[in-house]
Amino acid sequence: MMDDFTNLERAQVLTQALPYIRRYNGKVVVVKYGGNAMVSEELREQVMEDIVLLWLVGVKVVLVHGGGPEITDLMAKLGKKAEFVNGLRVTDRETVDIAQMVLAGKVNKTLVKHLERKGGTAMGISGMDGGLIRARMKNPDLGYVGTIESIRIKPVLDLLEKDYIPVISTLGYDEEGNTYNINGDTAAARIAGALNAERLIMMTDIAGVLRDKNDPATLIPELTVDEASELFEEGVIAGGMIPKVECCIEAIRCGVESVVIMDGRVPHSILMEILTDEGAGTMVVKERKA
Repeated sequence: MMDDFTNLERAQVLTQALPYIRRYNGKVVVVKYGGNAMVSEELREQVMEDIVLLWLVGVKVVLVHGGGPEITDLMAKLGKKAEFVNGLRVTDRETVDIAQMVLAGKVNKTLVKHLERKGGTAMGISGMDGGLIRARMKNPDLGYVGTIESIRIKPVLDLLEKDYIPVISTLGYDEEGNTYNINGDTAAARIAGALNAERLIMMTDIAGVLRDKNDPATLIPELTVDEASELFEEGVIAGGMIPKVECCIEAIRCGVESVVIMDGRVPHSILMEILTDEGAGTMVVKERKA
């Protein structure tokens, strides 16, 4: 606990973080926030603290969030049962209206409030604001689940220029005015790519990519895009990890320097990743530096 630290130990911790603060000062870091870190009030507070601390030392942090459990909860309260196909929510018109209320309303503004309470200056927007996310229907069987057609990144750049922390809910729309719920990981990857972000952090409920899914000790700390492709073929990357790693690869191909899949259940994992040698989770890069 920090309370047990001497003033000298506190000073040493800050000094050790200095090279990382220098490296990331003025750089864009996108955080995809979801999973247990979003549901747990204690972890949420720590994530907000991490983001505000990075913002205060000059990192341009962009927070992209989901809100699946909250959508399901409101659907249940309205007497509507959630239905999923291959992990994707079947979204009729009523459900996409619920998603809009939850994501662009309750969840987005609650996160803005918490960032402000921690000392940050945040602005909440959705993918529909400023034409940020243009989308089309992914699959008629899924209803209003969208796939991204284009990203207009200017609204986010404008907020960063004015020194706000942009908080983005992943909704999009098409030329006919239909609203779509967008997969949060996919949206974060495309937004990070459009920003040429230094790093994309994807918070999950597991430690990262494991060589043996039942053994956390087999965590793979770093993967190149080519190595990740080999692990797909070997079946090491399987199940729910497949779309996450695919999003990592997509982000790198779109211009992101590196992507980290990390366990959002670990306290202050964002600071561990950005401001220490140790890091957290699995980092995916285009190619390993010599």
